[in-house]
Amino acid sequence: MGHIEWAYALAKDLLETALPRRWAHTQAVAERAETLTQILGADTDTLITACLLHDIGYAPDLVDTGMHQLDGARYLRDAAGADDRLCRLVAYHSCADNEARQRDLFDVLAKEFDQERPDLARALTYCDMTTDPDGRHLDVRDRLAEIHSRYGADHVVSRSITAATPCIVSSVRAVEAALSDVGQADAG
Repeated sequence: MGHIEWAYALAKDLLETALPRRWAHTQAVAERAETLTQILGADTDTLITACLLHDIGYAPDLVDTGMHQLDGARYLRDAAGADDRLCRLVAYHSCADNEARQRDLFDVLAKEFDQERPDLARALTYCDMTTDPDGRHLDVRDRLAEIHSRYGADHVVSRSITAATPCIVSSVRAVEAALSDVGQADAG
């Protein structure tokens, strides 16, 4: 079984029944990753695998700190024997260091996991932050507004998203620009 198939089966097992909406989002995020082959090349498979695993920390059996990025990365490292790159991508996905600061977990996150290559981290953020909870594609600003409306202004996730907005928007715009450049090069 390849990495993508393994990640799909693991995420499905953890999310499909317990969190069906999260599972729909996860599948669509991974499908979005498939569109980045032109800019990521061989790393696209790593990105797809990370997209499938990025939200497993929401699974009820995995919740420990309440920070799904850290809980998911720990599970991947400690129980699933996942590759370090996947653990790093899950741990820091969508500018998670901001949430770690809000939860007083930044030192823990930084001690346990290094950050992954910026281009892959931006690509995962792009896939996650342009896909709504039901799996539909949307603009990053609409996605951020959806998160705020779902959690409410005082929730730690909303505060984290507010702090992470410049990082998230910058990541999404960088990937969009790279896709545009590739598209222009192909057309020229």
